[in-house]
Amino acid sequence: MRLPDFPWDQLVSYKEKARTHPYGLVDLSVGTPVDSTPAVVQQALAGAADAPGYPLTVGTPDLRESAAGWLARRLGVLVDPGAVLPVLGTKELVAQLPGQLGLEPGDRVWVPTPAYPTYEVGALLARCEPVVGPADGVTLVWLNSPANPTGRVLTVDEMRAVVTWARERGVIVASDECYIELGWESRPVSVLHPDVCGGSHEGLLAVHSLSKRSNLAGYRAGFVTGDPQLVEGLTGVRKHAGFMMPTPVAAAMTAAYADDIHVADQRARYANRRAVLAAALAVAGFTIDHSEAGLYLWATRGEDAWATVDALAGVGVLVAPGTFYGEGGRHHVRVALTAPDSQVATVPERMTMLAPAVLGAGAGSHPA
Repeated sequence: MRLPDFPWDQLVSYKEKARTHPYGLVDLSVGTPVDSTPAVVQQALAGAADAPGYPLTVGTPDLRESAAGWLARRLGVLVDPGAVLPVLGTKELVAQLPGQLGLEPGDRVWVPTPAYPTYEVGALLARCEPVVGPADGVTLVWLNSPANPTGRVLTVDEMRAVVTWARERGVIVASDECYIELGWESRPVSVLHPDVCGGSHEGLLAVHSLSKRSNLAGYRAGFVTGDPQLVEGLTGVRKHAGFMMPTPVAAAMTAAYADDIHVADQRARYANRRAVLAAALAVAGFTIDHSEAGLYLWATRGEDAWATVDALAGVGVLVAPGTFYGEGGRHHVRVALTAPDSQVATVPERMTMLAPAVLGAGAGSHPA
C-alpha cells in the first residue's frame, strides 16, 4: 500500500529557521490547542480516575445523553442517545471509517478539496479510490464544514444538494463537523439539521470532536452519530477491534458537553487572536479567502506557498503551505489561531519585516 508522505516532516527546516529569529518562534502551523483544559473537565477526569475495570466501546449512558443534549441545545439536532458512539479522537475515525463501514477495494470515496489529508488516507487504507467530485462508483461522501484548511462554510442548500444526490444512489454521507462551534462570519449547520436532511438521518453520519472547542486534543475525545443502523454497524466492528472509550475520558467528555461557559470563553480567545492575525496579514499584503469559520486563516499573497512559508519563517512565524491540502492550495498558506496571546501580539511587528513576495516562483519549489 502506497500512502502519501507525512507532510509535516517537510516543515522541520523552516521551523528551525523561524526559531533563530531574535524574537523567537511563533508556531501557527498546526492547529493544536495551547490554552488550558477547562477546570470542570479536569475535575471530572480526576473524579473518575479509579477505573479498574474494562470500559465499554459505547461509553457511558451519561456521556451519550450529554452529547445528545449538546446537539439539541447548540445545533438544533435531535438524536437518540443510543445513536451516539464515542471515538478515540476523530482522526482515527476519519482514517478508518471506510474500512469500518465495509467499503470494498475499488469503491470510490468523494473527498473535499483542498482538504485535511486524512480523508484521502482513510480511503487508501481501505484500498478504495479517493475522488474529488461526484463519480460513478462512489459509496461514501465526506463533507467538512467549516472546512480545514479554508474555513469555508457550506450553505444549507449546498449540503442538501449533496445529501439528495447521495440518497438517490444509496451513498453514505459523513460530515466532519469538528469546528462547528467556531463560526465567525457565518453560522455552520450540521448535516443532521432538519433543514439539510429533512428530519431523517438515513444514510448520514456526523463526526464531532472536543479537541478544538474544549482544548481536549490530548484526551482523544469525540463521537459519531446519525443513522442508527450505521452507528450500530460501526459499534459492532469497534467492539471486535477493542476500541473502548476510557472511563475517565468518558467522564471528562460528559462534563465538557454539559458546559457551554468554557466554550464561550475559548471562542473569545480565538476571536481576539483572529482579529490580530487577520489585520497583520492584511497590512502585509495578504488576501484572506473564505475563513468565515474554524481555527485558521487561509491566506495568499499570490506566490508559491513554499515561498510564503520561507518568507514568514524569516520573521519567526511558521505556517503550513496550502499544498499540504492539495494542489488547490499551491498559492495559499494556512495560519492557525493556536498560539499564546503573548506570541500572537508580536506578529504585527514581525509583518513589517517581511520580505517582498516572490511572484512567478515555480509551484511546489522549496526555497530553503
